[in-house]
Amino acid sequence: MLFNVGMQFTRKGLKDDGFTGFRPFREMDSMRVPQGTGVFAVLRPEGFHPDFLKKSTAGVFKKKDPSLPEPELSAAWVEAAVVLYVGKAGPGSKGNRGLRRQIQEFLDFGRGKPPGHWDGRLVWQLKDAGKLLIAWKELPPEGLNRAEADYHTAFVEEFGKLPFANLVRARTKN
Repeated sequence: MLFNVGMQFTRKGLKDDGFTGFRPFREMDSMRVPQGTGVFAVLRPEGFHPDFLKKSTAGVFKKKDPSLPEPELSAAWVEAAVVLYVGKAGPGSKGNRGLRRQIQEFLDFGRGKPPGHWDGRLVWQLKDAGKLLIAWKELPPEGLNRAEADYHTAFVEEFGKLPFANLVRARTKN
């Protein structure tokens, strides 16, 4: 396991587990994000309450609108959770990806640019998404799939379902 077994999914818990950054989306400077591989998390700041937009600000993916109806968004919301999404940033097939590029593409997706995938798209249907925080943790490429799967498993064990914007649970191959 690449994280503390008793880790809490709070800002302090993530910080204690090695996450850094904790920058609001609207103030994000991608040049301050490391280029290496790792995992990243989207968190809601203290006092943030969900107000869902009818239409997502995210870019269209393969001619599909990323918006979901409000009842589906409400069903996905985890009221007690601070963490809204956990994703990974691998090296890519050419070795030129990583946290900086993945996070920049994630933020660009929320600004309406077409994405290469639409993981985490529910984040972009939250009013005031610019207030959300992003944090990251560098990890070696060979540990990414396991780390993402472990974070998802631990979150489900604590809250009974995946983080709000994680629509698919990461698993490791045996």
